[in-house]
Amino acid sequence: MSAVTELAATIGAQAACGVLEVPRASYYRHRKPYTAPPRQARVRSPSPRALSAAERQVVLDTLHGERFQDRSAGHVVAALLSEDTWLCSERTMYRILAAQGETQERRRQRQHPVYVKPQLRADAPNQVWTRDYTKVRGPARGIWFHLFVLLDLFSRCVVGWTLARRPSAAVARHLLRQSLAQHHVASGTLTVHNDRGSEFVADDVSKLFETLDVTRSFSRPRTSNDNAYSESHFKTTKYHPDYPGAFDGFEAAWKYFETFFAWYNTDHRHSGIAWLTPEVVHTGQARSTLARHQVTKDRAYAANPERFVNGQPMVTPLPEEVWINGPPADEKNEVLRH
Repeated sequence: MSAVTELAATIGAQAACGVLEVPRASYYRHRKPYTAPPRQARVRSPSPRALSAAERQVVLDTLHGERFQDRSAGHVVAALLSEDTWLCSERTMYRILAAQGETQERRRQRQHPVYVKPQLRADAPNQVWTRDYTKVRGPARGIWFHLFVLLDLFSRCVVGWTLARRPSAAVARHLLRQSLAQHHVASGTLTVHNDRGSEFVADDVSKLFETLDVTRSFSRPRTSNDNAYSESHFKTTKYHPDYPGAFDGFEAAWKYFETFFAWYNTDHRHSGIAWLTPEVVHTGQARSTLARHQVTKDRAYAANPERFVNGQPMVTPLPEEVWINGPPADEKNEVLRH
């Protein structure tokens, strides 16, 4: 806009705006910005129907009296009507009490604690695991089995799973110990994110985390998005074409999930990890695999460049980091520096 101002001083505002293709309204608005006049506070005159100060004091004295001090305004109005007395409506009584700061909940209310939104970041495997369980149908109505799954946040690899007839802290402890030993996770390097189920917050489970030097993280109550990766994985599990919906027995369910998780880790192509398999990412083969894919694309482009109207094709890069409840872009750099 400064260029228009300088040119307008020489050839005029209309010609300058025409040359620089700037609307004249924008030019004039820039020269003299509109400033709204200050708004004056509106003073409301009292309604002629309002109670006088003396009448309001009578209402307060009546409500403060020993007879009505523990009664609701509705009860007071009804009791006075039975005595052929009318002071004011129930709503007016509440307005008078509110003006005195005397309206509040009489019963003690539970104060819910303020839960901090979990924010977890992983830029390599075995930094953050998410843990959850889901119910799968058994052979008859009311019979359920419980599938526990540990999922690596960065690679989406199922690092541990088990099936139980009922959920318990013992099952959660055993699965964690077994998975840590299997993947050789160093002490003090892993965070496990859970929901707030009793199986994950039991005292003996807490002591196990301390013994193994594993950090715990929890979802907020009734906030499924805090564990979205596990929730998404369970959807993949139950929407698989071979998923039977219900199992003939515990052994049949165990056999199915053995096959399913082997397929998921080694054959399932995941869109969130550049269409690689979880095993490839978890074992550190992602970079070399994507390089081979790029060589194949380069060869195809060199043979028939006219078929690629958008230019040379490039492989989808693997995300450098994965977040649970990642901060906004302006905050993320600050988190990374620390």
